[in-house]
Amino acid sequence: MAALAVSVATGALKPLLEKLIAALGEEYKRFKEVRGKIRSLADELEAIHAFLLKMSEKENPDEQDKVWMKDVRELSYDMEDSFDEFMLRVDDKSNPESLIEKLKAFTTKAKTRHKIAKAIEDLMVKVKEVADRNARYRRGEIISVRNNATVDNRALAIFEDASKLVGIDGPRDELIEQLMTPAQKPKVLSIVGFGGLGKTTLANQIYEKIKEQFKCPAFVSVSRNPDLANVLRNILFQVSNELHPNIQAWEVQLLIRKIHDFLKNRRTLLKIFQTPFKN
Repeated sequence: MAALAVSVATGALKPLLEKLIAALGEEYKRFKEVRGKIRSLADELEAIHAFLLKMSEKENPDEQDKVWMKDVRELSYDMEDSFDEFMLRVDDKSNPESLIEKLKAFTTKAKTRHKIAKAIEDLMVKVKEVADRNARYRRGEIISVRNNATVDNRALAIFEDASKLVGIDGPRDELIEQLMTPAQKPKVLSIVGFGGLGKTTLANQIYEKIKEQFKCPAFVSVSRNPDLANVLRNILFQVSNELHPNIQAWEVQLLIRKIHDFLKNRRTLLKIFQTPFKN
């Protein structure tokens, strides 16, 4: 019964994901010109599928969630039909013998693969349209939550004027030198000490002074017991400077993979600020 409920909630997403993943396997290596597009589409659908699974566990989803789930289910069925149709074209096993027939077959396959690439792009557009529509109507809720949020005054130390601290230049320049010295492995510098010593201001001065020299700078704040997924979402947004539809539904492992893939071969500066807390 539970399996049936999940199936009803997620539509054709699970079988569609399985087909997309199969299309990335050894059997379809000749299909390489659209493999990247298929991978991106699979990532988006994987995130949506995870979100729908969570939604299916809700006893009383609100009307907006119901509409969103209905849109995704209907889209999944349409996408599965489209995917089946163009995979039949790719799987054509005909083996022409004459040169003319081979040339015709080559031209036909080239046109077919171009159509498939276009079809994948069209599917991606549809997915983003559904995701963007959902995000657009949720924006009011997010703004409302933010307006009601409270700020920990202790965290305002981030913006403290460095001129108030005596002797900050020496430690700042020393740490910058350590960070900027070329090395094969990533560097991690920790600034620790009792409250009121200016650790946060020092870290902020270092970050502001050298961030322009890195392709992907990011500054994230974490609490004593952080929500890892939220921290990773924040990092991904800052380093990529892009909005990712359905990112709220992404699991930790998917977020880590996205960050890893994006930062590969990119020079990165990441400053992590732990919100001060009282003993």
